[in-house]
Amino acid sequence: MPLWLVIPTYNEADNIAPLLAALRAVAPDAHLLVVDDASPDGTADRVAALMARDDRVHLLRRPGKLGYASAIVTGLRWALERGAIVVGHMDADFSHDPRYLPALLDAVRQGADLAVGSRYVAGGGVVGWSLHRRWLSRCANALVRWLLRVPVRDSTSGFRLYQRAALQRLRIDRLRVEGYGFLFLSTTLAVWHGLRVVEVPIMFADRRRGKSKLSRHIIAEAAWALVKVWCWRHTGRWLGRPLWA
Repeated sequence: MPLWLVIPTYNEADNIAPLLAALRAVAPDAHLLVVDDASPDGTADRVAALMARDDRVHLLRRPGKLGYASAIVTGLRWALERGAIVVGHMDADFSHDPRYLPALLDAVRQGADLAVGSRYVAGGGVVGWSLHRRWLSRCANALVRWLLRVPVRDSTSGFRLYQRAALQRLRIDRLRVEGYGFLFLSTTLAVWHGLRVVEVPIMFADRRRGKSKLSRHIIAEAAWALVKVWCWRHTGRWLGRPLWA
């Protein structure tokens, strides 16, 4: 069951080599694809050096900072074109601990179309966040469950694995939204398509090194995306530009 894992990066030079080593320890045969948005700190160069010693480490260099969702979509498409049967994505900053990857893979092997690393099921949790950020994340996920009728407790998790057929059916490359909006909308479409979504508990730890990418703009964009999807669901019309083609 060929596994490909997409890792979007921007200024993760301090994290990327240790992360790839940790992933290789738990998934010896996995293909690890780094999609780098022209990081000025040399992230891509560090990955390139590792490629000389590991032919299952891959690198896509992009010409600029094109965005998180775009990096994921580009990487997932690239992996599918190369025969991936199970494909997923995770963050590069160790907030997603590689030790949970085998449990996610087991969930897919046991029939999950989408396995989500969940902070908000029994056994999961968050370490190192402020009370405000915890509240924000909990509220966002509660609103997705309530407004969109999505019975997933952590629809904004960026640590997930898809079955190839499920990912092709979802066509998430048509989504026109970034960041957390991309994540909750991917989860929502999986539920609406009748796919089997399984949540696997993880402990999410705030990044060890580097600067967080979370911004007010990202939060506002996700909130607006939620409003737009809710309106479309109830009226059949979009507020402004549609969120998928």
